[in-house]
Amino acid sequence: MNGGMKGNMDKNMKVPSTSGQAIFPFAALVGQERMKAALLANAVDPTIGGVLIRGEKGTGKTTIVRALTGLLPHIEVVEGCPYRCDPSDPNTLHDECREKIAAGAAKPKEIPIPLVELPLNATEERVAGTIHLEETLRTGKRHFEPGLLASANRGILYIDEVNLLEDHLVDLILDAAATGIHRVEREGFSLVHSSRFILIGTMNPEEGELRPQFIDRFGLCTSIRGVQAAEERKDIARRRLEFEQDPDFFLKKWEADQVELRRKIAEARARLREVTVPEELWDMVTSFSTRAGVQGHRSDIVMVKTAAAFAALNGRDTVIAEDIREAAKLALPHRIAGAADDTPESSSEQLDQLIGPNREGAVEDFDSERGISTDSDDVESMQVPGSAAAGSIVFDFLKKKSTP
Repeated sequence: MNGGMKGNMDKNMKVPSTSGQAIFPFAALVGQERMKAALLANAVDPTIGGVLIRGEKGTGKTTIVRALTGLLPHIEVVEGCPYRCDPSDPNTLHDECREKIAAGAAKPKEIPIPLVELPLNATEERVAGTIHLEETLRTGKRHFEPGLLASANRGILYIDEVNLLEDHLVDLILDAAATGIHRVEREGFSLVHSSRFILIGTMNPEEGELRPQFIDRFGLCTSIRGVQAAEERKDIARRRLEFEQDPDFFLKKWEADQVELRRKIAEARARLREVTVPEELWDMVTSFSTRAGVQGHRSDIVMVKTAAAFAALNGRDTVIAEDIREAAKLALPHRIAGAADDTPESSSEQLDQLIGPNREGAVEDFDSERGISTDSDDVESMQVPGSAAAGSIVFDFLKKKSTP
């Protein structure tokens, strides 16, 4: 399980720049624990395949996505490269950067992780890139103008209302996300560049659904609704107002929690390659996918990757049953037959029937059927780092566990 982390721990601990614009801190976000858990898992292992967030408007989806950038480390790029090539990874360099590095002319530069927001009115040329006619006429040489897929390389590509995006653009983006490369063929011009990013899409199901072949390409999916608990609603409003009135003070107030989350993500990335999945838990994975009736094998792969990320976030080198169970709740909702018409409530009920609610003894019941033993101490310590801010991964199980 290789999270692809490069560089030392000090580099990973650096605080991303906000380019002069304050970003609401992730640690201060209230509620939506499962959505935050899905985003943190992708932060640890971007190969999970991103997150599709289905739910109501006004639930803080955009705020949470932008807040995620405040937890991710700076990246090192070849200075002046529009594709943000990694100078330490020769396998992902495009031709021009490869030539510069070979000639000793490339200079490394550190930048904040990019967040690219795709507008709904974007054209294929804007997304994929196009020939710059003016520059071509001026120089007599074809000049390629990189698109948003180049800008998002090694960062986050965020698509709000992804279900309203034209199908051919969705297909183009998902192909790049799945392969990690983007191939451009324009008017006799040919170019291949790396296009690896965390893909995050949000949508309101009332406005239409993604086609099944598209929705399956998102690694994880979560359905959300507005927070109903009175105290949490008050906290949301108070924190937002505090942030708007004095962003600098608010950021300082939450900086210690932010630093802790950054440290946990950096450590989890380093630990990820050491995480192992016991053979008996592979049976659990395949059982969930089989019972869900999903097509293909993407759900199994995503489930294992997500469970490994959860284990790494919790400082463990071995996946436990609860990691698998919680990963299944994110990897299966959009792949279950008929899931497109589900509400957050019906989706949760369907998953509980499929996986079993996280009740006390549920893990032991499942394990006894397959000879799996679970360390209760591991289960009780199963929390997203910065638990007060980011919440618990095994929500119901921890809420119902007995107190000493």
